Amino acid sequence: MDIGESLRMAVKTLTANKLRSTLTMLGIIIGNASVIAMVGIGEGAQSFVAEEIESLGPNLLFVIPGNQETQRSTFNVPKTLVLEDAEAIATQVSSVREVAPEFNDRGPVIYRNRNANATIIGTTPGFLTVRSFELDSGRFFTDLDMQRSTQVVVLGHKLAARLFRETDPIGQQVRVDGVSFQVIGVLQEKGSGLGGVDYDESVLMPLITMSRRLTGQTSPYGIELTYIVASIDNEQNMGAAQFQIENLLRLRHKISGEDDFTVRSQKELLEFTGTITGALTAMLAAIAGISLLVGGIGIMNIMLVSVRERTQEIGLRKAIGASGQDILVQFMIEAVILSAVGGVIGTLIGVGGSVMIGQVTPFQPGISVSAIVTSVCVSGGIGLFFGVVPARQAAKLDPIVALRSA
Repeated sequence: MDIGESLRMAVKTLTANKLRSTLTMLGIIIGNASVIAMVGIGEGAQSFVAEEIESLGPNLLFVIPGNQETQRSTFNVPKTLVLEDAEAIATQVSSVREVAPEFNDRGPVIYRNRNANATIIGTTPGFLTVRSFELDSGRFFTDLDMQRSTQVVVLGHKLAARLFRETDPIGQQVRVDGVSFQVIGVLQEKGSGLGGVDYDESVLMPLITMSRRLTGQTSPYGIELTYIVASIDNEQNMGAAQFQIENLLRLRHKISGEDDFTVRSQKELLEFTGTITGALTAMLAAIAGISLLVGGIGIMNIMLVSVRERTQEIGLRKAIGASGQDILVQFMIEAVILSAVGGVIGTLIGVGGSVMIGQVTPFQPGISVSAIVTSVCVSGGIGLFFGVVPARQAAKLDPIVALRSA
């Protein structure tokens, strides 16, 4: 019997009992859909994080308090950076174009009877240049605002819309954590940034004003910072600037042993986040892949039942000349068809699910052709692997014994 005839008989047999064939494919369908969706979500999240880091601005170095060990061991990283560190970096590292120190906190922002719990950011006038932000209206605070510790704020795009709606926010008074401030500007829409801060839902004010009027985040060494962002004049100087900043801070902090800060470039952050999201994607895909394994076992189980039910058919075919090889090929084809068709249906569901996830999340799941082809091939391979046992069992049946037992 040729392959074409075996394929025709396999299709006829499977379509004769559509419900059982569908239920047999269910495990493969769920497994494939899960793998496609998980891989898509992982790739989408990786692209989203990369775009967010790149959108922070060009040629940036991030100076973060604490060393790698303290950052891994606790979320309460000691604030070892102060405003004077940022000023020293700006004045003593020649390739630094601008610095933007930040201190982040959270608190209520109130305008009349409207309020929001927003991120409060204390920073310097260099913030706009370093972070590539632009103003939607009004102005940003100046060095004079810093020196005089004026009570002025710049609002994120969404926060301004939520508090003021149709009213022009420029010149209005808001209460930030119980203290009155004048709104002098509104940022253009930007989105999340370093550490997951949503700048569109934030309120920015002069760093010195924030320290004196709100948080009092001072230490014996100066005004404490959450981190420092330094803009370097060109990409070729990134390595040298990182080396100089590290040496400068070691001198300033009188460090003889382990550093109490970490300097990271955008490239290192991209590699770091890529490693994390890649590991998460692999883990989720592996968990989803277990469904494929379960689906394969289900196919083997149903095929074994099918061999017992079709004992008479197998005996008759062997009695009229079919070889064991013909029986084996037919059962193998049936197993592969079940898993391959289940794989295709699962892939379509996974692609559809990924598109739906993209509609409700801020990132677009990546659906690569290679992932689809691999998933379908793996599901077909699973059918081939788990179809061997029932196919061999059917092929070895003695025709006389099969006819007697039928």
